[in-house]
Amino acid sequence: MFKEFKEFALKGNMVDMAIGIVIGGAFGTVVKSLVTDIIMPPIGVMTGGMDFSNIRLTLKGATADAEAVAMNIGLFVNSIIAFLIVAFALFIVVKAMNNLRKKEEAAPAAPTAPPRSELLLEEIRDALKARG
Repeated sequence: MFKEFKEFALKGNMVDMAIGIVIGGAFGTVVKSLVTDIIMPPIGVMTGGMDFSNIRLTLKGATADAEAVAMNIGLFVNSIIAFLIVAFALFIVVKAMNNLRKKEEAAPAAPTAPPRSELLLEEIRDALKARG
């Protein structure tokens, strides 16, 4: 059973997928930082110093026994922007890959040499034409 698991886990596809997941997680962290630390502050300045992460709709105020119940609209807006950035980046990557595949498919394959028997038949044909 261990041998089968080892073969399964070390297949190229599994390793590629694991690398993709790790890089995807790191990319998500970078995009989150890009949105919260780079994109949203200038947008906040343009909207009069508004911090989007603090925008919330309070449904029920806090009491001595419970915290406030609120919808965190600003955090949702930040998540939407992060999603759009990731989706756009993936679109660019997929588009580039598709262009590379189209170029590969469009490139004609080098013509293969005809078999020797065909060359001999052509020589015989040419010789017969020359004789007659």
